[in-house]
Amino acid sequence: MLITFIRAIILYTLVLIVMRIMGKREIGQLQPFELAIAIMIADLASIPMSDIGTPITNGIVPILGLLVMHLLISLLNIKSITARQIICGKPRILIYRGKIDEKALIKERFTLNELQERLRSNNVSNIGDVEYAILETSGQVTVIQKPNKRTTIPEDFNIYPEYEGLSYDLVVDGKIMEKNLQILGKNYIWLKKQVEKFKMLPEEALLVTIDAKGQIFCQKKGNKDV
Repeated sequence: MLITFIRAIILYTLVLIVMRIMGKREIGQLQPFELAIAIMIADLASIPMSDIGTPITNGIVPILGLLVMHLLISLLNIKSITARQIICGKPRILIYRGKIDEKALIKERFTLNELQERLRSNNVSNIGDVEYAILETSGQVTVIQKPNKRTTIPEDFNIYPEYEGLSYDLVVDGKIMEKNLQILGKNYIWLKKQVEKFKMLPEEALLVTIDAKGQIFCQKKGNKDV
């Protein structure tokens, strides 16, 4: 029992490291070769994890081999457009200038019901509002609505909001984010003065953030907004 537990921890740690090295894509955004590798890694890890009669190296070595394969294919994709199109495929336009491309649907084995479902997932309920719908290589559908149906933005009214920038975490669950303080050119003494305005110490805060305008949000552990 203990051996199985330890083997599971080792393989889990290895798979976690491999997946982190592979990148930060969401599962629904994996390219076909990435999905194939992810499935194979899961299968390779499951056998030595549950069967103590199988040497653990029988799982570790192939997983590392798949990682090398992934890195090589990723490098090939970066270097060669032709290779990228062969391995990952090309995006296909399903709706072009408001008209459904039936041939494209047939080639991608995409039904009208699936197309409508993907449009709804993009908050588009009426297919007549769509100017372009593009099936990406990851399987996601990108929707571009007709100009008169798109959400208006300030620029449409000649309004240009001020640059907002990023917010930075200064304290998270009582832990001081020293690196963020350095980026902002601040120190602990400055932080303490700011947080004391909310009648607490930095170490007592659940969360402290600052936005580009210098506005500070502060919440104490166990309390509502202060």
